[in-house]
Amino acid sequence: MIYVHVPFCRSFCTYCDFYSELTHSCRTGAERPFAQWTEDVCAEIAARRAEIADTLAVNTLYFGGGTPSVLPKECLSRIVDTLGYGPYDEFTVEVNPEDLVEKGPGYVRSLLKFGVNRISMGVQSLDDGILRWMNRRHDAARAREAFRMLPAGISRSVDLITGVPGMTDKMLQHTVDEVVSWCPEHVSAYQLSIEEGSALAGMIADGRVKEASEEQCRRQYELLCRTLSAAGYHHYEISNWALPGHEAVHNSAYWTRRPYVGLGPGAHSLRIFPDGRQVRSWNSRSTSAWTVEGSEILTPEEIREEEIMLLSRTDRGPIPERDWFVADDIISGMI
Repeated sequence: MIYVHVPFCRSFCTYCDFYSELTHSCRTGAERPFAQWTEDVCAEIAARRAEIADTLAVNTLYFGGGTPSVLPKECLSRIVDTLGYGPYDEFTVEVNPEDLVEKGPGYVRSLLKFGVNRISMGVQSLDDGILRWMNRRHDAARAREAFRMLPAGISRSVDLITGVPGMTDKMLQHTVDEVVSWCPEHVSAYQLSIEEGSALAGMIADGRVKEASEEQCRRQYELLCRTLSAAGYHHYEISNWALPGHEAVHNSAYWTRRPYVGLGPGAHSLRIFPDGRQVRSWNSRSTSAWTVEGSEILTPEEIREEEIMLLSRTDRGPIPERDWFVADDIISGMI
């Protein structure tokens, strides 16, 4: 499993706290930050070649961000060529609808040429007022246009957000019904969370925004479950639904604690050694010349707690009876 973090965005969403830097639109690849970042990723690949090879029992590649679709196609091609492990069983790129519409069908064809077989599109909502509040770059019309550009034969995933202040159940129902009519192979839906350092956290702290109530969040989650289940989607993880056979291979491997390599600034990795040691490490946050900022050797107790916590997110349960007392301790510590 290989994850590449693309730390560039053309604007910051209200709720986001992922590491990213503002950048201009890049259609030509001439902008220096992208070229330097690409060179640094390729250097990191060379330095970590042995570690990468150890993770390929799950042969997936995932470009996340940030906004990977701001990258010029030349940058993406260079990194894929440097890795050299394709074709991948699953190769995902996250995209913003606005980028696809601006760059056109030729950009989508380039992604497919590089081996991409799964697109994760951040739609979030089809209500223009909610999209403006989120500070998204696209509107509902552009999201529809962008989705129509995605060809049959690849796995298309749509991201949605629930529990947004001002988002009524009727707004969400309209969005989910329309997304279902598109027939994407996969849907991810996340409840809005208040992340320290995000613009939203500041808005709540000074009273400009009031969090959605627990009751609203519960209703909207049940609405999602009910509507997607009726449409034939398999609810295989708390926040993820798929048509049968289209469950995300890469993300599912995280939930079963397979080793992975995270490339790029702010990316995390998990390495499992033959002697049983498990080491988590993470990179520093800088668009160039990042380094491994820290690492930790996980204790057997930490490993088991993670296994139970991640298992509890999926439909693979139930938790074995012998682990109930551990699960109770973990859940109590989270409340």
